[in-house]
This record gives sequence, structure tokens and C-alpha cells, in this order.
Amino acid sequence: MTAQPPGSPQVSLSFGRSHLQVAVPDGAHATIIRKRPLPKLADGAAAIRGAFDAPVGSPPLHELVRGRRSACILICDITRPVPNHLFLRPMIETMIAGGIPREAITVLVATGLHRPNEGDELRELVGDDWVLDTVRVENHFARDDAAHVDLGVTEKRGTPIGIDRRFVEADLRIATGLVEPHFMAGWSGGRKVVAPGVAHHATIRTFHSARFMEDPLAIQCNLVGNPLHEEQLEIVRRIGEIYALNTVLDEDRDLACVTFGEIIASHLAAVDFVTDATHVPAPRRYHTVVTSSAGYPLDKTYYQTVKGMVTPLDILAPGGTLVMVSECSEGFGSPEFREAQERLVALGMEKFLATLTAKSLAEIDEWQTEMQLKPMRLGRVLLYTTGLDAEERRITGVELIDDVSAAIADSIRRSGDPHVAFIPEGPYVVPYCEDQDRPVAA
Repeated sequence: MTAQPPGSPQVSLSFGRSHLQVAVPDGAHATIIRKRPLPKLADGAAAIRGAFDAPVGSPPLHELVRGRRSACILICDITRPVPNHLFLRPMIETMIAGGIPREAITVLVATGLHRPNEGDELRELVGDDWVLDTVRVENHFARDDAAHVDLGVTEKRGTPIGIDRRFVEADLRIATGLVEPHFMAGWSGGRKVVAPGVAHHATIRTFHSARFMEDPLAIQCNLVGNPLHEEQLEIVRRIGEIYALNTVLDEDRDLACVTFGEIIASHLAAVDFVTDATHVPAPRRYHTVVTSSAGYPLDKTYYQTVKGMVTPLDILAPGGTLVMVSECSEGFGSPEFREAQERLVALGMEKFLATLTAKSLAEIDEWQTEMQLKPMRLGRVLLYTTGLDAEERRITGVELIDDVSAAIADSIRRSGDPHVAFIPEGPYVVPYCEDQDRPVAA
């Protein structure tokens, strides 16, 4: 975290595949909130091989593959900048060398309820044509009932457990992903790549129902008592033997940490590594907070943009102004999300929330609209974007702006507070106020 004196010219915010330069208004006191610096791994390929050879809570990968008849490797979809190009080939080569036929190895894109990744986008996601030419690379489809195995319900909360058959029935199961703050599950990666990543729509819609979404412990950077995390742990234990490769990236998207091993233990090791760098204390709350959706690929849609609106709420003063910048290069998001936003605008916040609280299954993608209520209840939300048409702008439910610097100056005038917090990397950084007298995202 750095403070800039009045008159500092610009702050650079992640935006699309580049950055948006924002002029700091005269008289403003800018505080830049970033991750603490993470050490780059000088040789990412060597670090991955080292993780395979010295895993957390499991035998080395070359031992795990022996005697296996088949394997399924989960990868995150295009919304996560996971460095698949670094680890998929050596992982698959180790499997083949250990005796698993390549035709029995599947790389499964853990789409959750997102759209599939195909064509050039799939090639970009995998990052290695050798992988595409050597093994099957397929998408998960949460709405295909026959493609899932019914594993009953969780004991504590009765969540239905449906998991993609290709993963459940594989002899060797490995999840891969990125460990970063997640605004409901605490942290992404590990168990989350399994559920909701390759879960049936009923499992996902239960996770996103109001009884989970409105729980005060279902927040970023928290695993203790987090109901969503607890359900995910029960689900992976119900499935059985699963391993995971977890990555941590620095602000330049370079590899800073990689862990491999038993899915729960290896995930917690990565969380331990990244927590202090990502969960950043701030000295005060601000009446003006300017943040991003972390740039490409997370800011491709307005749907994903909502995540960046939630993560900084602990440092936003009640009644303050949250300025969000997001390219939204692909537009709004799914038809279901659009319909939920239309209902929000038509009904207003209180009536919209009332329609959610009695449901055991959330409608698809309406949970993101529910999350948007959190910043809207706390203060003003402003959006700078270049990727939405007039109707899409209307149903965002927030105030659209064309000049970020002017919006900051207006917020300063309204509040009389010249201090402005800038979070260039958006939801990849979770600031918190050291004065914890107000719950996060209340």
C-alpha cells in the first residue's frame, strides 16, 4: 500500500488486456492498495516438477499414476488466468509414462454454469497444442442430467451432490486451479474446482441460494465457519481420493507459488502462502474507493464485474462512492443474469431480495445480482465501461459514468473527504480496515 501526495498525476488500473490511466483530481490524497510483493519463481517449469516430486500429503505424481487405468484433470474455464500451459503437458507426460493410455486421459474444463470454452478460446485456455492433440479436452455441462453421478446429499445442510461422471469414474482424479480471494467461498482453487466447477446445476444453485449468499461468514478470505467451504469439503470427501495442483500468481500474472498433493492439504498450503500478500490492511475507511475487475479475462462481462464491487466493501465508508472500471468486452453475461438484472431494476433492491430468501434453489446466475445488492446497500456504485450497449447499461442498476476522474472529484465534493483509495487489481486484492467494528459487506 502506498500513499501519493496531492498533485500526483495518474493511477493505472487493470482494464481489458491493458490498463486505464486515471488522472487524480487536484487536492485528492490517493492511496494505492496492492498485493504485497510476491517472489517470482525463477523457473516455473522446475517449480512444477518439484511440486510433483515433493507433494503435500500424498505420494509423488510418478507414484500416483502407477497402476491407474484412466485419469481426469480438471482445469478452470477462461474466466481464470491459470497458467495451464506450464503444467498440463508435464502432468500428462508423467501419466503416459506411468502406463495410463493417452486415450484414457481427459482434461475437463470446469465451467460450473458458465458457457463452454471452444475453438480458439479453448486453444488459448489450454495454452499448448500438444495437449489438444494428445488427449481429450472437453467441457463440463451442468444442465446435462445424464452426465452426472448422484452422490446423495450433504449431512449438515442437505445440499444435493451431483458431480460430472467423467471425474467421479476416473481412476485418478486431479483438480487444478488458481488460489485467489473468492467473495463467497473464501478462496478459489482446490475443492472449488470440483464443486461448483464440475457439479450438477442443482448443486450449484443450492450453493448460490440466499441461505448461503446472505451468511455473514460466506465472505472473501474466510474459511472458518464458511458454510460454502464446509459443503465443498464434505463433497470432495464423499467423492473420495482427489489430488490438486494449485497456483498463485503475482500482479504481473507470473507464477509465485505452486503446490501439489491431496486436494484439501495442498489447497490450504497455497492459501497459507498467499493470505498475507492478498489480504491487505488499510488504515481507514474511504468515502471514495476506485477499483477494477482485474482486467482480462475477469472483466470480459458485467456478470464477472460484480465480484470487484464486493471485495473492497470493508474499506468503503457507509454512504460512500464505489467507482468500478471494467471493459465488459463480451457484454453483459448470460440470458439468465440479464433477466435477474431486469427484475432488480423493475422491483428495487428490497423486493428483489424478498423474492430470493424463500428459495432452496437459486435461479441460474441470479446470485450475482444478489451479490450486487451488497455494495448498493452500502453506498453509491458507479461504473465506467466501454463494452455495454444502452439497454445493458440501463439494467446494470448502477450509475454509468464517462469520466472516472470527474466522478472522483464529485465524490470528494459530496463527502468533503479528499482521501481516495485505488485498487488497481480489483478482486485479486482484499483490503480490510484494521478497525473491525463493522461486518464485511453488511
